[in-house]
Amino acid sequence: MENVLLPIDRVMPEIKAALMTNQRVIIKAPPGAGKTTRVPLALLDEPWLGHRNILVLEPRRIAARAAASRMSDLLHEPLGQTVGYHISMDRKVSPKTRIEVITEGILTRRIQSDPGLLGTGLVIFDEFHERNLSSDLGLALCLDAMGAFCEDLKIVVMSATLEAAPLCELMGRAGVVESQGKIFPVDTRYLEPGPGAKKDEFLEVRMARVILNALARDRGDILAFLPGVGEIRRTAALLNPSKLSACVSVLPLHGNLTQKDQDRAIQAARAGQRKVVLATAIAETSLTIEGVHVVVDSGLVREPRFSPRTGMSALETFDASKASVDQRRGRAGRTGPGICYRLWSRQTQGDRTENVRPEIFNTDLAGLALELALWGVRDPGELKWLDQPPKAAMDQARTLLVRLGALDAQGRIKAHGRALAGLGVHPRLGHMLLTGKAMGMGALACLVAAIVQEPDFMVRTNNAWDADLRLRVELLVSDPRSIRDRSLKGGTLARVRKIAGKLRHTLGVKDESVDPNRAGNLLALAYPERVAMNRNSRDGRFLLASGRGGILPKADPLAWEEMIVAAHVDGKNTNAKIFMAAPISRTELEQTFEQNIQVVDRVFWDASAKAVKAVKERCYMGLVLSSHALENPNPELILSGLLQGIRDQGVGILAWTPGLRRFQARAVFLNRILGDEGFPDLSDKVLEESLERWFVPFMGTALSMSRVKRMDLKVPLLSLLTHGEHRLLERHAPSHLLVPSGSKILLDYGEQASGCIDSPVLRVRIQEMFACTTTPTVAMGRVPVTIHLLSPAQRPVQVTQDLASFWDNTYAQVKKELKGRYPKHFWPDDPRSAPATRRTMRNS
Repeated sequence: MENVLLPIDRVMPEIKAALMTNQRVIIKAPPGAGKTTRVPLALLDEPWLGHRNILVLEPRRIAARAAASRMSDLLHEPLGQTVGYHISMDRKVSPKTRIEVITEGILTRRIQSDPGLLGTGLVIFDEFHERNLSSDLGLALCLDAMGAFCEDLKIVVMSATLEAAPLCELMGRAGVVESQGKIFPVDTRYLEPGPGAKKDEFLEVRMARVILNALARDRGDILAFLPGVGEIRRTAALLNPSKLSACVSVLPLHGNLTQKDQDRAIQAARAGQRKVVLATAIAETSLTIEGVHVVVDSGLVREPRFSPRTGMSALETFDASKASVDQRRGRAGRTGPGICYRLWSRQTQGDRTENVRPEIFNTDLAGLALELALWGVRDPGELKWLDQPPKAAMDQARTLLVRLGALDAQGRIKAHGRALAGLGVHPRLGHMLLTGKAMGMGALACLVAAIVQEPDFMVRTNNAWDADLRLRVELLVSDPRSIRDRSLKGGTLARVRKIAGKLRHTLGVKDESVDPNRAGNLLALAYPERVAMNRNSRDGRFLLASGRGGILPKADPLAWEEMIVAAHVDGKNTNAKIFMAAPISRTELEQTFEQNIQVVDRVFWDASAKAVKAVKERCYMGLVLSSHALENPNPELILSGLLQGIRDQGVGILAWTPGLRRFQARAVFLNRILGDEGFPDLSDKVLEESLERWFVPFMGTALSMSRVKRMDLKVPLLSLLTHGEHRLLERHAPSHLLVPSGSKILLDYGEQASGCIDSPVLRVRIQEMFACTTTPTVAMGRVPVTIHLLSPAQRPVQVTQDLASFWDNTYAQVKKELKGRYPKHFWPDDPRSAPATRRTMRNS
């Protein structure tokens, strides 16, 4: 091993002592402390381990390979001797291997097949602060296995930023060892908005400018963090050779690259050369990229967010947590003093969340639910979790597994579910593989599964894009030597081929013909709710069987297909964007899902036609495959449709007369004053809700909307009040008021359309109110009437609810004005004692 002393080396005696007396130990050490490579090697010869092996779990494939390679270098051995690795699609171990670096999914398969982990004495969870779903599940299974199958197994959890206290509580009596300090200091510089960093600039423009400045000012290689592959590609284009020295190389680093290209980015640059590594969050932890002294951080991360409601995931870009950006900064201090440029202000640093949001809250839990069922656990609460799986996501996952035939109705695993778990793919794809093989399409199913589970190997451009999965199948079955298309990602294409080959080996599929046109049929097995029917539009709009909308670009050839199955979708919006799909015929759908197609009689209100429709439909989930008029529909269903139509349009469509509306307004007014216990509520809202009580008994045979609109409403409405309530209405919310002149004048209580008024309005000529000294009231004297006093020409001259005050204070001025306009009319000096009159002219 190297003689360079790392921070973790100073606490190694404490780590060894803790493991001598504890089954579970937590190691907290900052980035660059050396925990990933030094701890496993230091524990290899501990007496409690004996001749058993150590499993080291890394969250990413690239980190697992890099860690194993580094430990082998420290031992001066080739990879695969004392130290090896096992990741998806790649394994380098031998009978001599004592330390095996694996990804968490490999641990899950191993412990499911061997709960005692025979031959393993220690499991190390590295970078646990990343909170991957597989690491949470792996730790939960290991802790459960320790109590039943392997009591002498030891567990070490290593983290750079996670709080130790919750882990201690989870693991119970765990020893804690903390390593302090970083290797080298890192100067952190926030780039405040200003001339050198405009707020409205594209991220790639800012990133490229900061990198160019750093190349000119600072020494060493540069590691730049960007949220995704698209940003990496665009930033690389801005760093074109004309702007760089001949000794500078720009290298991408992300999960879609080949192993060779990933290794180029990680390895030290040749003497006299410098490199700029443009990376996603894949380089955040576990990796030491040789020669890096400068980190340029966008502060952004892009991850999928799963919605149990829609069953879809959507890629979202958001601010990385404080813990994540601290991890990124630590990449600059691995081999010497470094500099970290942050493309945000110091003031906004405090707005970031403290830690990474655990993946268990963000992702589809179907795989987790299947693993728990295989372990024999129905309730996740039976195991120990740092964060319990969300109930909504677990319920959605179990529902899917029951639909796929993996679980029974009680949540117990079935034989089909055990077979799915052994395939190492998402249960949806596993179901497609096994069913596809039984249908004689095993080879095609392997190709489709490989395409769907990996990033797309076709480059998307603004000018040309084809979502058809069949095209990708055709490329995979073509001779690789014949493909020279630059719009393909060679590394991803090669990986998809390799995965398809492994799946064929796992399934035992021999050489068989592949018909790309059957791809949609297979996709429907994996994604039954994503079968989509064209909305008979020319703009690529589809209706998915789940009830959601889906949309393809208008220019895409699939936009004209009658039915498709969506494989890659973005469920962020109401109409999900479809990125990859394949067509399916009605015949294929009906043959494959014969048991799921239902024939139903449906009577409903058609809002667009404003009529009740009665049809017999053949349906696949939310899609109507065929429909024709229903003969002799059930009258009760017709009635239900009519009532829905009335509610949809509002009771205002019924045959109201002005008198009935006035009657309703009086009732609503009295209800507002007395309350529901004092008087019934006859508002439109209540009438719509209670149609069955007051309207239906009087409909008779009026089972069409045209006849309903002509029905006389008087009897149904009046029936809503008892005899006593009618008397109460007439007495305390009268329709007319008798004024001193002897006239019976209408009281206005407002209307439903504009809202009932607080006080009824009496519009009366002023002469008819002479001799009236008090304001009239309604509602048992609680509400004074609002009087609109009118001129002889019926124009308002005063509005009042205090008639006595008007006579005393305002009448004299009003009289003066009216007498000038209407000199032949009678304008007494004392209106209180003058006789009221309906006559317009005074007798001479």
